[in-house]
Amino acid sequence: MLDLKSLVPWGQKRHSVPVTQKDREFLDPFYAFRREMDRLFDDFFSNGSMLARRNGGNGWYDLAPELDIAETDKDIVVTAELPGVDQKDLEVTLAGDTLTIKGEKKYEHEENDEGRHYMERRYGSFCRTVRLPFEAGDLSVDAELKNGVLTVRVPKPAELRTESKRIEIHTA
Repeated sequence: MLDLKSLVPWGQKRHSVPVTQKDREFLDPFYAFRREMDRLFDDFFSNGSMLARRNGGNGWYDLAPELDIAETDKDIVVTAELPGVDQKDLEVTLAGDTLTIKGEKKYEHEENDEGRHYMERRYGSFCRTVRLPFEAGDLSVDAELKNGVLTVRVPKPAELRTESKRIEIHTA
């Protein structure tokens, strides 16, 4: 009869060298698979992704603006980096609890020196959507584009506004 344990290399005992936890993780095929999947996801969603290298760094993520979302006592502030985007190429809409920023980027870069000519162009549209923790309703939303930065302020409804109170800290 065939001994199945002899066919499984990671299940064999190695008496000559002590096996550490790190060795067990290295030899475990499921751990290796998970480590590889984590690496693939990290590479894909980082700026140094395989997609970025394949597209020469000119992928869809270059068009989508970076967003900062902050909450204050009175409102939600969404800030988007939009260098080179004109106000006429930008649309901000609010439907219920969904804030949408749509636009089109047009980028040109040209270099000429000593017989060398280099030109780079990128065109494309983008759309970023943010779900708010409340429906804005008829509240007055303010949007301002200044120096390539779009700032959208969505006031909170009265029942969600909180006033913070500073608490004094005593030493013992």
